[in-house]
Amino acid sequence: MKRTTILAVVLMAIVSLGTIVAGQVYWVKKAYNMESQRFNERVTLALDTVVAQILFMNKDSAMTEGVQQMASNYYVANINDTPHPYLLQTLLTHELSKRGIDEVFEYGIYDCFTDSIVYSGRVNMHRMDEREAAESIAPTDEFEQDGHYFTIYFPQRTLVILKHLDFWTYSSLLILLIIVFFSYTIFVILKQKRLSEVKTDFINNMTHELKTPISTISISSDMLMSKRIESEPSKVRRYAAIIKQENERLKAQVEKVLQLATLTPDQRKLQAERLDLHELIRNEIEAFRMRVEDAGGHFTADLHARSPFTMGDKVHLTNVIHNLVDNAIKYNEKQPEILIRSENVGSRVVITLKDNGIGIEPRHMKMIFDKFYRVPTGNLHNVKGFGLGLFYVKTILKAHRAKVQVESEKGKGTTFILKFKAA
Repeated sequence: MKRTTILAVVLMAIVSLGTIVAGQVYWVKKAYNMESQRFNERVTLALDTVVAQILFMNKDSAMTEGVQQMASNYYVANINDTPHPYLLQTLLTHELSKRGIDEVFEYGIYDCFTDSIVYSGRVNMHRMDEREAAESIAPTDEFEQDGHYFTIYFPQRTLVILKHLDFWTYSSLLILLIIVFFSYTIFVILKQKRLSEVKTDFINNMTHELKTPISTISISSDMLMSKRIESEPSKVRRYAAIIKQENERLKAQVEKVLQLATLTPDQRKLQAERLDLHELIRNEIEAFRMRVEDAGGHFTADLHARSPFTMGDKVHLTNVIHNLVDNAIKYNEKQPEILIRSENVGSRVVITLKDNGIGIEPRHMKMIFDKFYRVPTGNLHNVKGFGLGLFYVKTILKAHRAKVQVESEKGKGTTFILKFKAA
């Protein structure tokens, strides 16, 4: 499937889901507002009934201002009498429960002349014990005053309303679940697409890297078999040298692929021994010195670790250092300047390899250790490879319980920091 097709499908799916989410938000908000209005109406009706009952009990026909809603969850009821706390609680509980409001509420009785509270209580209608409630609100002499009003407050009003929105709650959770699965599916599709592209690139690179030396060897062999050069020893030696050179190149490419093929998931093939990392580094510097000097660059070894020893597989750790130095030379448009430093930090031996190469853009940093992944090199077209080097480095260091960090800036070089357990 083409990238444009995938992007079109993803875009259409996102638009569709966005429309569904927007519609869901609209209807949930509308349902919430309607339920909120119903809640207010039920509370107001319950409080009006309570006020009427108290006036009837006291044979008081005086007019009151009725129930006022001061906030979304706070109501005030004016009354021209002294309500008994237990009576008020009983009436409130009955009238609210009768209208389907069985949640926690708080109420208070106020003296409107002094604007001070003379009693307050809290009722949990799911756990209410009438006897305990009656004893806890025993009347006092403070209730002998006239001119009172009472208030009621619902601390869990939002929860009460949401409990009546079961359908919308479940449908919203279902849509959220669909979005999560959709996002995961898109992630998997894009990941598989990228993996497919990387593998295709790997196969193309491998085909080119293997066919080129094979073709050169074939041509040189044909020339050696020609009778015309039997009398020209210099040409025989030249073509023989080409065959040997291309054979070494072919061998190196095959070994790179086999390096990964010989690794097992649990890395059981590691042959651990006590290694001197300084020795491995010096050997690699000598192996690459001529190549670096031919390019006009040089190495700087700043090996100051007091104890450069670690437990590890000599072959694999040598390959790790080899791959990093090789990359520092290959991915460089200038004269290569390579600094290798060592130090002891706590219980670890820290090896730092810094170069002045082309660097890595931030968007590639997370993928450079992925299998077959190759960072685009722009104008540097002579760099060949399979995208296995850094994957091999990461895999081997993980098997040794070592860590690797990368710091890089485009055009200013790259620094690899390796942290080994000291032995």
